[in-house]
Amino acid sequence: MIKTGTINIIVRGLANMAKLNTQPEIKYTQLFINNEFVNSVSSKTFPTINPCTGQKICEVQEGDKADVDIAVKAAQEAFNLGSPWRRLDASKRAKMMVKLADLLKENKDYLSALETLDNGMPYFESEMWVDSIADTLTYYAGWCDKIHGKTIPLDGDYFCYTKLEPVGVCGAIIPWNYPIDMLGWKLGPAIACGNTMVIKPAEQTPLTAIFIGSLIKEAGFPPGVINIIPGYGPTAGAAISEHMDVDKVAFTGSTEVGHLIQQAAGKSNLKRVSLEMGGKSPNIVFADSDVDFAVDEAHEAVFCNVGQCCSAGSRTFVQEGIYDEFVKKSVQKANARVIGDPYVDGTQSGPQIDQEQFDKVLGKIESGKKDGATLSCGGSRHGDKGYFLQSTVFSDVTDDMTIAKEEIFGPVQVILKFKNIEEVIERAHKTHYGLAGAVFTKDIDVAMTVAHSLKAGTVWVNCYNVGGPSIPFGGYKQSGFGRDLGEDSLKEYHEVKTVIIKVPQKNS
Repeated sequence: MIKTGTINIIVRGLANMAKLNTQPEIKYTQLFINNEFVNSVSSKTFPTINPCTGQKICEVQEGDKADVDIAVKAAQEAFNLGSPWRRLDASKRAKMMVKLADLLKENKDYLSALETLDNGMPYFESEMWVDSIADTLTYYAGWCDKIHGKTIPLDGDYFCYTKLEPVGVCGAIIPWNYPIDMLGWKLGPAIACGNTMVIKPAEQTPLTAIFIGSLIKEAGFPPGVINIIPGYGPTAGAAISEHMDVDKVAFTGSTEVGHLIQQAAGKSNLKRVSLEMGGKSPNIVFADSDVDFAVDEAHEAVFCNVGQCCSAGSRTFVQEGIYDEFVKKSVQKANARVIGDPYVDGTQSGPQIDQEQFDKVLGKIESGKKDGATLSCGGSRHGDKGYFLQSTVFSDVTDDMTIAKEEIFGPVQVILKFKNIEEVIERAHKTHYGLAGAVFTKDIDVAMTVAHSLKAGTVWVNCYNVGGPSIPFGGYKQSGFGRDLGEDSLKEYHEVKTVIIKVPQKNS
């Protein structure tokens, strides 16, 4: 996921000391439906795990199809014509969104501590993502009274205009790698357009989303407008995707699951779908680059959030003239990265999210060794508890290796050598993904050629992972379709209605 320019700078070492270094009190563990915290119909629970220790944090109520049905019904009733939500002035909807943003900032310390506990990311990063969701909601609050149609000239005695109307009940399935921020990416445009929502946070990281339910109520949103159902993907997530009364579903996560969601939408009511999924993004470094700067940027492009980032620059292409120097400095950078307690000031990397992801990344590392890549550093567990991995660098990587083709989603930098611009552009396209890419060069002609050639939703030039609420983000090919953020994301959450009126002719 992308960061704002300010966040990008902070990530590079200007973090503030953590304000809390103890486990926060767990205040809410239930479903949030109709502005109330309730148990699941089955009363079943599931554990959420601290990835730093592998130990259970608490039990959370497990939502499934029956609970999704109740939440969808509540969202439908809130969306009905004549309901308080549908009658609400757009300007007042904006004030509610700003109020929610303010409440998020007021609860920043608690939310940051909770996010770090449940996700494992360093505390200073959690602070940034709380700021980010608040900024996103504030940005979309500004759109509430600016979403409108057009008058269109039409031949004959007719008056034609369009009006933009909310889609209806929108399902949102949130990933575990940036739980708070991704919640804002879905909630902001959906609510700005006047929709109602049923949100499923990832089963690995449900705690911050559940707590935000209490802030939604405090902000004054009517019952049923925003509902939060923690649970598993194959049950709660599938129920949202298949539901005949859900009008749109937005998903961020793996390409594998994205396929299932689109299939479910097609088999049910042909609901709208927007998908932001995996990536294997090329980060291309030419020999005329500032090597030290490019090494630093490429390092963060891969190791940010311990590689658990869909837009990670996970194929680092380096021109042959500087390849050896680049690898040497990248290894030094990786070996110096501070891995450990995410509440401690100076920690740069926390753990993988869970045992499954930990094992998957180790499996990819083993495949790199077997395929003949040079393991330049790392490659093993870090420490003796939790799901920590060493920062890992592979060099002498070729395009046919698994680590060069498949998304790793872990702290593994894959460095490939290239000769010239024509070759690297061709190789960059040897992937079924198309989420992002970058080029580092001092030659503007080279930069523009690469930027215009790459089949990717975002291309950075001499930077990486820079963005903000006003900047659209999404992918080509199997990285998905539709856009999050910016004005473009509003198109995912409204319908265009055309009205044509016969104009009576005046008697002469």
